[in-house]
Amino acid sequence: MEIHSTQPNQLSEVLAISSPTKSRLRRVLRPQELPLYVWATVFTALGGFLWGYDTGSIGPISVMPQFQAQFGVLSPTVQGLLISCILITASLSSLFAGPLSDHISRTYTIAIGGAVYAAGSAIGASAMHLPQFFVGRCIAGVGEGLFISSITVYVTEISPPSGRGRLATFIQLFNTIGTMTGYFTCYGSVNVPSTLSWRLPLAIQAGVSLLLAIGVPFFPHSPRWLVHVGRHQEAEVAHKRLGMQAAEAKKNDTGVLETAPIESRRNFWKHAKELFSKDVRSRTLLGLFIMGIQQCSGIDAVLYYAPILFDQAGLSSKTASFLASGVSGILMVVLTSAAQAFQDKWTRRTPMIGGGTLVGGTMFLIGILYASHANNAAAGRWAIIVLIYLFVASYVTTWAIVGRIICSEIQPSRTRASATSLGQCANWVVNTIIAFVTPLFLARTTSGPYFFFGGCSFLCVLVCWVFQPETKGLDLDTIDKGFVETPLQSAFRRGLARRRVPNTESHKLTELPSPTLDTK
Repeated sequence: MEIHSTQPNQLSEVLAISSPTKSRLRRVLRPQELPLYVWATVFTALGGFLWGYDTGSIGPISVMPQFQAQFGVLSPTVQGLLISCILITASLSSLFAGPLSDHISRTYTIAIGGAVYAAGSAIGASAMHLPQFFVGRCIAGVGEGLFISSITVYVTEISPPSGRGRLATFIQLFNTIGTMTGYFTCYGSVNVPSTLSWRLPLAIQAGVSLLLAIGVPFFPHSPRWLVHVGRHQEAEVAHKRLGMQAAEAKKNDTGVLETAPIESRRNFWKHAKELFSKDVRSRTLLGLFIMGIQQCSGIDAVLYYAPILFDQAGLSSKTASFLASGVSGILMVVLTSAAQAFQDKWTRRTPMIGGGTLVGGTMFLIGILYASHANNAAAGRWAIIVLIYLFVASYVTTWAIVGRIICSEIQPSRTRASATSLGQCANWVVNTIIAFVTPLFLARTTSGPYFFFGGCSFLCVLVCWVFQPETKGLDLDTIDKGFVETPLQSAFRRGLARRRVPNTESHKLTELPSPTLDTK
């Protein structure tokens, strides 16, 4: 259908609105106008997809009849070890991801991790015996440990301060998309009568990770990393290729120039020592705590063992529990997408404190329902299912988005890569423990795990309320000033100041001449 020049162009009328909104709409309608740093973020977020895909698929795979026919019915101990072994090797390799990415670049570290992950997934997909399946997952974990923390640092460093929060959430968004895809892939393949039912999800995983490994070297290096190693001219070229404005580029690289020559010569042990030096120790510990404790909320217990949890709640058939798991995946994607749009308008403290309260509260309510045997009634079982969904919704819109951003954002330039890697290591160590003990815990008591997860969530709320500064919208070097005093100390100081002001004013008024007071 032609649009004559004499007729108003309806698209132009839609775009003839306020300038910022017009610019956003034009970029959505014309993707080629998006700056390269957006495309780099989207592509590297495939690492988040892989992480979520494994989370969503390995639990259902381990209870598929075809998998059990090949390897036998797994005991709770073996099942926990099968699921958590990828996290053990990931936590170990993540310790070296920071120094490695400082040495060879963020992009090359991501590529190496993707290639190793693809090899491990291929070994698992072709496994004929259970030990081979274990070996494949352990190798995949090495790759995962290399690329996950490196992606977080890369996205943080190539993003302008004004959009860093929104862009960093792409990793979590793709994580939830991967989890949903893993659930529904297994839901679709569980009815395949052959071993293809569980091999197909792993083959897809290998293909996506190979795509990540091949594609990421075509994107520019992080300009901050280039400055960090003294390649200043290349950093300017990278800024231009990424599409960052000159003012934002200068602001983003402030504070790196003077430290680059020194830092490029540091070895692994000096990096580790620097993380706990007096001026950065508090932020390193805060990042480690947040990255570790968020796994104690129970999120991965829900994601890994969703079919088992829904089975305990009353959905007895495999197909029904797989479908319920897939619905939780859809919920995660929708809510993460919605939260992403508002991320740079929200603070960092509010989601951690308010979200943690909701996360802990839902866990306690589920524990109470199981402890009181309310799950024996249909209403109680449905209440548990609804609370599981509410827990997932609370987590993915708050902690899942801001936790990883905070861990990277609060670090100074010289320790960001190493601190983020160490934080990811803490995340995986705790995740390994949770993934391993959850089936054992659930086999002994249905209520105990939920009370434990709720208590850990409320502990995180308390720590964040006392120690976590607000970092929303600040450039990476201005954030350093936020650790001079804790939020609690700052609030206490402001409270004392407010108490002193009235007394001072009263004292001044008593010294004024009485005629002036009479005149007033």
